Amino acid sequence: MKPKVAFVCVHNSCRSQMAEAVSKLYAEDVFDAYSAGTHTKPEINQDANRIVKNRLDVDMNATQYSKTLDAIPEVDIVITMGCNVECPFVPSRHQEDWGLDDPSGLSDVEFERTLSLIMEKVMDLKQRIEDDII
Repeated sequence: MKPKVAFVCVHNSCRSQMAEAVSKLYAEDVFDAYSAGTHTKPEINQDANRIVKNRLDVDMNATQYSKTLDAIPEVDIVITMGCNVECPFVPSRHQEDWGLDDPSGLSDVEFERTLSLIMEKVMDLKQRIEDDII
């Protein structure tokens, strides 16, 4: 059975949504990806959706939505996006923080940079799961 991975940030509208989309595109053969937050926003960050759609041809608005932790199943691995003390505790066998700054309100260059970092980190996570490191 594939491990379940939750990408968690405060509002589940930008970084965690991007990580879920990237994971479903590049790592669904290795793990099941979910995203959630302690709060929600009415919609996914539209700049994040536009950047992901332009670069990866994935429309997050069509496949994902902002949700709280109680809307996802129990998970094996929790990845926090860099929300420090604001991130909730989620029971799991492995937790790590990716320390990503929120690009909300910043330029497209910052969104592109964040997406590139997320892609690198998702591929690294996929490899570590495949290698039974986590």
